Amino acid sequence: MQTIKNSLLNHIMHPESVAVIGASNNMLNMGTTLLNNLLSFGFKGSVYPVHPKSEEVLGLKAYRNVLEIPAIPDLALVVVPTRIVAQVMRECGEKGIRRAIIVSGGFRESGEEGRRLEEELLRVTKQFGIRFIGPNCIGVVNPAHRFNTTFFHYDASMKGFIGMVSQSGSFITQMFYHLNKFGLGFSQGFSVGNQTDIDMADCVEYLAACDRTKVIGLYIEGLAQPKKFSRIAREVSRHKPIVALYVGGTEAGSRAGSSHTGALSGADRIYEGFFRQCGIIRARSIEELFDFCWTLGTQPLMQDNRVAVFTNSGGPGACAADAANRAGLRVPLLSAKTQEKIREVVPQTGSLNNPIDLTYTRNYEDVYDLIPRTLLEDQDFDGILMYFLPASDYFKRLLNKTESPFFHTVEDFEKYMLDLFIRFTKLVKSYQKPFLGSSFLLRSERLIREVEDLGIPILPSPERSANAMGALYRYSLMRKLMVE
Repeated sequence: MQTIKNSLLNHIMHPESVAVIGASNNMLNMGTTLLNNLLSFGFKGSVYPVHPKSEEVLGLKAYRNVLEIPAIPDLALVVVPTRIVAQVMRECGEKGIRRAIIVSGGFRESGEEGRRLEEELLRVTKQFGIRFIGPNCIGVVNPAHRFNTTFFHYDASMKGFIGMVSQSGSFITQMFYHLNKFGLGFSQGFSVGNQTDIDMADCVEYLAACDRTKVIGLYIEGLAQPKKFSRIAREVSRHKPIVALYVGGTEAGSRAGSSHTGALSGADRIYEGFFRQCGIIRARSIEELFDFCWTLGTQPLMQDNRVAVFTNSGGPGACAADAANRAGLRVPLLSAKTQEKIREVVPQTGSLNNPIDLTYTRNYEDVYDLIPRTLLEDQDFDGILMYFLPASDYFKRLLNKTESPFFHTVEDFEKYMLDLFIRFTKLVKSYQKPFLGSSFLLRSERLIREVEDLGIPILPSPERSANAMGALYRYSLMRKLMVE
């Protein structure tokens, strides 16, 4: 069983010293941008800029070549013209460096000359036993180690639980901002580029051993070694979920992937079956990729596919129920016993069927305690979908104009609602039953933010929460079959 420490990726993701080859004092230079990001992210190790002419780069002593560095760095970050990459790697080998991230592009993805240069690069690295990520990538991010070799800023507070591996470099970096909107982040992230040496399967195997990684997300344009990938993915998915977004199943997507990373794509239906055999959940959009990762990384497995839909608005409830059916979930009627438990709090304008529609309530305890508790206790349901509309801003405005028998001030109301939502979240988590929310308010509403931060996903629409619950059911079923 591989561990983090004995992985070939350990010194790439946890280096104590890095040589940045190709950094300068020109801020338009990619190597400079990467070095600046590495420093500003708070990397604690030694950093050695390498530049043939400058004595100092971004305030650090620079070296004319790798051989002049006084120590042997754990890792080389290479951002130099394509034609000299092999030469630079030879110097790294002579120095004793055994791990590298090669950012430089222009290899096999660019044509025959690039293919020749990539073959030369591989000969040199094999000669010296150098293992590397790339070329044609933007590197890695490991928030816990304060290590970011990409050219985008990463919020250090967003340590996260999603381990991401992508064949597209900027896909990783642009997702920094997308995830930040939901309070999410990466445990570790890899841009693997052309996968000339270390490939996606190696990264998946590494992330399987990472305790901070609860779910693995993949952006795939094509697999060069499907047998190796299948072997590793089947083993990993037995205990840790993998979600994949495959791009390249259409003619247009295949062209884009080939010119982007030189990937070998295949027919969509082939990858569909391949993912099922590997125990991988397939996403068909960027939104689904992270909706599914968020859900599978936080929710317990489903025993079966029966869900209750709870809402205070008929439209979103109906949308959730429809989407749940399309996602392979059942939305059965409530039993007479369960209906009786909540009958008094559901008005005549509401519904005791499934979806349970409260329409309007004067008692928030019913919405965030009695009804959720009843549904969580009901053994006829394997998961709950809830539409959130806290309406706290509306009631705060109303309190400024009217009197309330319960709250003397807006601050009293805010304190009550915050306490109620914290109690609600603890209630949900205590039952160990999948529970997903949806709301159009998202994190702009403080109460939504509190629930999300305590571990319950609230997705931007009822359909997306239902689709994510469907993905959780499919993974639960596949995992059960694979374990048996």
